[in-house]
Amino acid sequence: MITIGTVEALQSLTPNASWVLRDDELEWLDSEQTEPTALELSNEVTRLQAVYDNKEYQRTRAVAYPEITEQLDLLYHDMAADKGDKTGTWFAAVKAVKDATAKPE
Repeated sequence: MITIGTVEALQSLTPNASWVLRDDELEWLDSEQTEPTALELSNEVTRLQAVYDNKEYQRTRAVAYPEITEQLDLLYHDMAADKGDKTGTWFAAVKAVKDATAKPE
């Protein structure tokens, strides 16, 4: 699991801004963009962490799916056997991953 911090919040709130962060000390160098407040940074960290956490199922699924070459081979054999529907092995393999890693509500 990744923990979102001040750097990610700064990059999200003020893209391309100039700043330096040493330990927890922020030095604002940008004359074009306004420095975010501590509350704005805290809220953005919380928001970005929630976005990241809510996509855990996507990261889990990505590594659980069969390799694309294997999926294409399954599809080929399903189509050759006239099983290009829910009775095919490709559909069963993908459905198993989706069922095992349900999308959060």
